[in-house]
Amino acid sequence: MSTAVTREMGHFFQFLIQEMKPRGPWLTPFNIISVPVILTGLVILYFRFVYGLGAVTNLSQDFPWGFWLGFDVVTGIALAGGAYVITFVVYVMKVDKYQSIVRVTVLNALLAYIFYAGALLFDLGRPWHAFNPYIGNSFGFSSVMFLICWHFMLYMVAAFVEFSPVIAEWAHWEKARKILKGLTLGTVIFGITLSILHQSGLGALFLMAKPKIHPLWWSEFIPILFFVSSIYAGLAMIIFEGTISHRVFKNLIDPDSHHAFDDIIFGLAKGAAITMFVYYFMKALLFVHDKQWGLLGDGWGYWYLLEVLGFVLVPGFMFAFGFRNRSLNIVKLASILALLGIVLNRLNVSIISFRWYADVHYYPSWQEIVVTLMIIFTEIWIFRWIVTRMPVFKPAH
Repeated sequence: MSTAVTREMGHFFQFLIQEMKPRGPWLTPFNIISVPVILTGLVILYFRFVYGLGAVTNLSQDFPWGFWLGFDVVTGIALAGGAYVITFVVYVMKVDKYQSIVRVTVLNALLAYIFYAGALLFDLGRPWHAFNPYIGNSFGFSSVMFLICWHFMLYMVAAFVEFSPVIAEWAHWEKARKILKGLTLGTVIFGITLSILHQSGLGALFLMAKPKIHPLWWSEFIPILFFVSSIYAGLAMIIFEGTISHRVFKNLIDPDSHHAFDDIIFGLAKGAAITMFVYYFMKALLFVHDKQWGLLGDGWGYWYLLEVLGFVLVPGFMFAFGFRNRSLNIVKLASILALLGIVLNRLNVSIISFRWYADVHYYPSWQEIVVTLMIIFTEIWIFRWIVTRMPVFKPAH
């Protein structure tokens, strides 16, 4: 190794050590809440891996998929759908209006996939067998699980490549940045294709569970419903997260971007409204086609109407109203309702309506909820570390 290379590596490690130092005050409300939760979650995971799933979860042979899969994976991946939508709009459709939010949106998706897909290791009874689906062992190469696992892994690689110019810019690797930027368009197209496949693939997982899922939530078109709903889920998440980021990290964002973000929100609201109406029309069409009127007369029917009307149709009209009347507050409230609707839908499919006829139902234990909060808080910590050091809020150049 030459002296110049050794000197360059030494400078980089010094730079990295300097960047690792904490910035800002420690005694913040978020730190005070998140640190105990993260430490408690680590203790719970110790008992989970030493004594098994039964020590900390309410999972059973009748309910093998619980909160860690239903919320962390099935719901979390849907909420990360904004990245493939925005990259498609910016890099394929060439709409530069949304260029300023591409980097932070891709970062959110990358972290979501790493943490939520990684949470599968907590849910597997034998986590050391996690690579079995990748090699087709006991599943087969035509199984949905085989396809989803490969889609997840390849999309994480694609998202990392999409975000890597930011890392190169932060590390002052100009040559690497130019090379990585040249890979962006091809990687984006590859990532969009993977996203369409695995968003719908998550729904395809439940096709084989027809006898176990309430008829109001099961459909042979559930893969398409999962894909369409992931579009407005991602847009609503961008509005929600972007609103918070523009307040918390306002010192990192130039004033012009602050002003432009309002117009971006209205554009996202328009897209969310259109997609939600498409999704609602599909749900209504399937409902009428399957002649499910008789299923609305009990508690499950009322619960279904609450989801479809209260958390799809209502926020859809709110997005449309907010866009037409330029009301930020209405749009932001609609994004929260839309996100709650996605959470409710995914939990209804994967947990709540699963074996609805059983005498004993599954409820997540407090330990499962704490571990999920640990994952979310840890993701936020890493997101905060990255955005306060790397040029995430700056448009690509």
